Amino acid sequence: MTAIKNQVVSMFYELKDADGNLLDTNMNNAPLSFITGKNQIIPGLEREIANMNQGDTSHVAIKAADAYGEYDSKSIQTLPIEQFAGIKLSNGMTLYGQGEDGNTVQALVKEFNEQEVTIDFNHPLAGKDLYFKVEIAEIRDATEEELENGCAAGSHQCSCGLDDDCCGGEHHHENDDCCGKH
Repeated sequence: MTAIKNQVVSMFYELKDADGNLLDTNMNNAPLSFITGKNQIIPGLEREIANMNQGDTSHVAIKAADAYGEYDSKSIQTLPIEQFAGIKLSNGMTLYGQGEDGNTVQALVKEFNEQEVTIDFNHPLAGKDLYFKVEIAEIRDATEEELENGCAAGSHQCSCGLDDDCCGGEHHHENDDCCGKH
């Protein structure tokens, strides 16, 4: 059966960039589970998975616009270094904070000096086409509890190819946005 809204899809994946570099995978780990129709994974990938059945494997190309969007130069800001008091800054480090809407935001430190810090609020994969190998391990109806809390049972593995909040799980690397919160 193919996935319809409010079903749990569990999948294995490999995520590569346009040059074939492996960015993330869970092929040798537990499958990643999410609830369809809840914006828990990038839109282009969810559309492609909707056409797959349990047991299917597919190679899927997702354009940047259907992944993390195009790179936006307006998302780069230079701020006074005083706003970063107590933080040992380094170029390329990821900072996490709270956005105006209360959700977690991440920013990359592009550069800094004694007066100011330039940060980039673009997702690290913004502007990049993404290439997935996806294997659908299971498709099932979501339970009432899963629909209420918005997280599939056991959905604690994160991926830089997904937009989840980890449902209380742990981040596996710094590029995670880790179940539907941006």
